[in-house]
Amino acid sequence: MQDDPPPRKGGWARLSESRNGLGFLFMLPAVAFLLFFLTYPLGLGVWLGFTDTRIGRSGIFIGLENYIWLFDDPVFWLSVFNTMIYTLVASVAKFGLGLWLALILNRHLPFKNFFRAIILLPWVVPTVLSAMAFWWIFDSQFSIISWSLMQLGLIDRPINFLGEPWNARWSVIAANVWRGIPFVAISLLAGLQTIPQSLNEAAAIDGATPWQRFTKVTLPLLTPIIAVVMTFSVLFTFTDFQLIYVLTRGGPVNATHLMATLSFQRAIPGGQLGEGAAIAVAMIPFLLAAILFSFFGLQRRKWQQGRD
Repeated sequence: MQDDPPPRKGGWARLSESRNGLGFLFMLPAVAFLLFFLTYPLGLGVWLGFTDTRIGRSGIFIGLENYIWLFDDPVFWLSVFNTMIYTLVASVAKFGLGLWLALILNRHLPFKNFFRAIILLPWVVPTVLSAMAFWWIFDSQFSIISWSLMQLGLIDRPINFLGEPWNARWSVIAANVWRGIPFVAISLLAGLQTIPQSLNEAAAIDGATPWQRFTKVTLPLLTPIIAVVMTFSVLFTFTDFQLIYVLTRGGPVNATHLMATLSFQRAIPGGQLGEGAAIAVAMIPFLLAAILFSFFGLQRRKWQQGRD
């Protein structure tokens, strides 16, 4: 007597027993969360950029009129310049100082676990709280920096940190660097921990100097981690809002307005939701460039590991 064929499984049973299908099911809640809290606001912002919507009044579709108007707006281009200077200088400074701290903390130092915990404090302190502390440090009359320099005889009057355009730019950059160094340092330290010590020992036996070991062994192996860390650092810096808004609110004379703060000012206090959304949408190409930088860094890591 011939055995009956096993019953055919349904689509749900096959999906739940498949490794890829099960992974897809586990990802569904996260996908729904991202679609609702990220995709919808992004899509709404893009749509508002093509309308003349104001607070309290629904707008109509006006096409590229907001973007054409921004193209001739000197304040917008000043915010682009400020954002580029702010992001470039702060990111380079955070990378250099963060890498230096990571290399120091990677050595066998006494109380190194304590120092690794302490270095995280600037990162975990709320942005508004640290911004208020810097607002006091950069005060035009009671600044501790100005007082110290006057006591040393280096200056004869307080420095107007937040009242002069370039002084204000350098001041907010310094505050951002102070907050961002811990993230870069700890992330690069984690990458340094994954590099086998035997590689540096073999290079030392071959007569390589410490600088050669760093440039020929450590830095190439750390490059994929640097790509990812610096991508996040650039994204965080480019979209910074709280620090600037608390310290200067974009002043003096729009000298510290970033694209994010200008977008907020035009949309909420100014009531021009469409114009503010257009400024926010104009940030997307720069953010995509940072993401592509991370992608090519990951591609290099695959090449180093011998994968296609």
